[in-house]
Amino acid sequence: MFFLFVVFFFNCLTFSLPTFFFFSSSDNSAILLTPSLVSQCGFSMKTDQLGNTVIYASLQNCFAQNLEDKAYTTTLNLRLHGNRMVEDELYQVAETCHYPAWASREIVCNRNYMEVSVKRAAPDDYALPGHPVPAANSKFGDPRRAAEKTPIDAGFRITTLVFFTPEEKTMMVTEAQRSGYGIANTPSRLVLRSPKTSPETYTQNVAGVPMTVLKTSTIFEKKWLATQIDAAAACPILEGSVSFTPNQITWYLPRHIDPLISSRQFKLLEVHMGVDGQRLDAAEMAARQYSLFISDIHIVIQIPVGAVGGYFKSHVQDDQYVTSYTIEPMLELLWTEDATNEDTRYKVLLPITTPLLSQPPQVIDNTVPEEWIFKVLLGPFGSDVALMNITFPSEVLSVADCSARGFKVLEHMSPNSSSKVFTLEVPFTDPVVLQMREMGVTVYSLHLTFGLLVLPEFAPFSHTAYLEAKLIDTVPPSIYGGCDYQSFYVLVKYGTEGFNFQTMVGKRLLTPGLAQQYGFSENGTHLSLAVPFSAPDVVFEAVESSSIRNRLDVVLSNPETNKIVQEFSLACNFASTLTECFPNGTITALAVKLESVPSLNPSQLTLRDTSCGPSYSNDRYAYFVFTGNSCGTTRKFFPNVMLYENEISLPDELQKTRDPKTEEPEYELRISCYYDINTTHAVAFHTRPRRSEPYAENAKGELQVAMRLATDNSYSVFHRAEEYPLVKYLQQPLYFEFELMRSTNPKVSLELENCWATLNNDRTSKPRWNLIIDGCANPVDPYQVVFHPVWVDARVQYPSHFKRFEVQMFAFAEDQDNLSRQLFVHCDVVICDARNPLGGVCNGQCSNQQNKIKGQRRAISDGHSFKHLSSGPILIS
Repeated sequence: MFFLFVVFFFNCLTFSLPTFFFFSSSDNSAILLTPSLVSQCGFSMKTDQLGNTVIYASLQNCFAQNLEDKAYTTTLNLRLHGNRMVEDELYQVAETCHYPAWASREIVCNRNYMEVSVKRAAPDDYALPGHPVPAANSKFGDPRRAAEKTPIDAGFRITTLVFFTPEEKTMMVTEAQRSGYGIANTPSRLVLRSPKTSPETYTQNVAGVPMTVLKTSTIFEKKWLATQIDAAAACPILEGSVSFTPNQITWYLPRHIDPLISSRQFKLLEVHMGVDGQRLDAAEMAARQYSLFISDIHIVIQIPVGAVGGYFKSHVQDDQYVTSYTIEPMLELLWTEDATNEDTRYKVLLPITTPLLSQPPQVIDNTVPEEWIFKVLLGPFGSDVALMNITFPSEVLSVADCSARGFKVLEHMSPNSSSKVFTLEVPFTDPVVLQMREMGVTVYSLHLTFGLLVLPEFAPFSHTAYLEAKLIDTVPPSIYGGCDYQSFYVLVKYGTEGFNFQTMVGKRLLTPGLAQQYGFSENGTHLSLAVPFSAPDVVFEAVESSSIRNRLDVVLSNPETNKIVQEFSLACNFASTLTECFPNGTITALAVKLESVPSLNPSQLTLRDTSCGPSYSNDRYAYFVFTGNSCGTTRKFFPNVMLYENEISLPDELQKTRDPKTEEPEYELRISCYYDINTTHAVAFHTRPRRSEPYAENAKGELQVAMRLATDNSYSVFHRAEEYPLVKYLQQPLYFEFELMRSTNPKVSLELENCWATLNNDRTSKPRWNLIIDGCANPVDPYQVVFHPVWVDARVQYPSHFKRFEVQMFAFAEDQDNLSRQLFVHCDVVICDARNPLGGVCNGQCSNQQNKIKGQRRAISDGHSFKHLSSGPILIS
């Protein structure tokens, strides 16, 4: 299948169709248009770089149907060759062109013929080629004289043609037709058509431009009468009228074409430029960057090489890629001569092809080594170039093979021209890519040769390329870690790219705030973290008899791509007392949320008696306080010991509502306490030696001690009594200070024995949460108190008379869904003599672990009345 279009211009028709064709005349008599008959009958053709053919047909061609020299119809039957699928199919093309405004003389210079049409009516219809013409039997005078103005009647016949070369040469009409001339006599015009290579033409240099000239006189005879019509044509020769630079074509045409103008007194009326036989207006010429200007001697056209309207054709010369640029500009002139007062329309269609242009294709390496892919661009080429294969050192792959191999081979057409480029992408990991390591750098190299063809000639050529990419061998960061009795310690050693990663601790991004909490330290090559085992970013893997197995996950990732650079997990067992059994029958138990039960809500855990929930809970812990005779605790007797047992689990109704798809195990923690039935304790004592100087006994009593709540950790501004109740947010720090008043003895110190919180100002009320036990922070408190040192300043004379600590604001759970709105803080204090530290808190905070355990038990079980201090109420916002 092909597409056909027709373009009209003043005296030519244009058809476009594939390359091979036959013609049939409109009366169905088949006539093959041979090269000689094509020029004789007014046809020409050209083929572009894609093989499409354009046929030009003169309005007054041999096969045109003429209607009073005003309308012309041409019908062509085309038969395709070279395509078996449509070889026997005919395509008919018929077009009618109206052209009533003829000039006195019309001259056309086409690519293979010259045509002149003169307004002189011959008396009779002249037969088409093959019809006989009467022979001439007389001679005449000078044939260059102008024809007489008197009408020629019907008895006149064309008999003879006289050619001026410039010598005279006479031919009978039949002889001229055999020589390839086309002669036609229409109702009002004489048409003479000559091949450009006719021997009866001659070359004349006109204003420096070589031109092919044809001058004739046509003789008409009637018995003893005769008359003649002069006709002349002159067409520029490509060599000599066109000059080339690498970027521009310049065409010169004489302004005064001497062989066609008998007088110097003439007036140039119109000048038009076009391409492929079609006129262009000034705007289109400017858009294409064409230029036309007229001097006193020449009409000059300048066309950029590669401009719209032409096309590049690819060639192969010595296995090198070269191109040529072809365009067919048109010049159309209209002038009049004062002597004759008759006008001449002159039209030249001049196919111009530049000399071969060296345009070696460029290899552009667009490789980004970090992407691990070679990316190469090859071009530009004309649209008639095809990529056939690519040769690598070890193999030759067709374009289809490359695609199947995972290479990306693409063809890209330029949006503003008919040029194209080819792109190829080859991964570094393919075997065709060579690798070599040297001094911490890996060099990747790719040798390849592109095999190409120029169509439709199938002319092969090739182009070689060498690509190289270097990558510094990157060493990723490495992570190390260890544990002690309370924290994970993580050390990250930077890789070759330095600190260019983001760190995830557990499931949280290590922000500056979180880094401060975890003791972040960095020295340019390493960073370190210390994460407490109870931190929220630590997961609990398992609970054992006297420890919890915890795990810390650390992930390093690329901040731009989020791609994981390094992963690290560290699991350690941390000693932890989950169950404590007190002599008064009180039992405490700590339940932790394990990684294996991610959907567990610790606040929903209960003892066997489901009415016994946790005294305190959050999203990671549940803390239970109960007695041996409550909450479903059972007792068993064994020789010398009693066993109290209970268990922590979810109530049955919650177990039933669990989603079986989660496949989480049931949560169950068994609690056991053993008590001795018969036990003997040995008590040792020492007599106190007599001292020569008095000393202060360690004692509890009426103390003059002040308890204050500071606004911040500078302990410089304190809340006044009239400000209570205070309003604080959950987990907002509370800063407490205690001062021994009116004492100037530096040997005396103030110590905190026990501090706790209640819901009201009754220090003995329940529930109660211990903050400090025997001078030590409550070990089961998720947010333990922090003791602050005291230094001498303008307000503090004896630091031993002061104690300061910080605790985060918390709330009691009144039930599973509500938190208490206020709390009171209570403390027992002791005054100690530094010269006689007999034990307990006077030995210093947490100086003896055994004292801590005994003290904790005494703090819970003793019922003595002590002097105490209280602060509150503090309200939760």
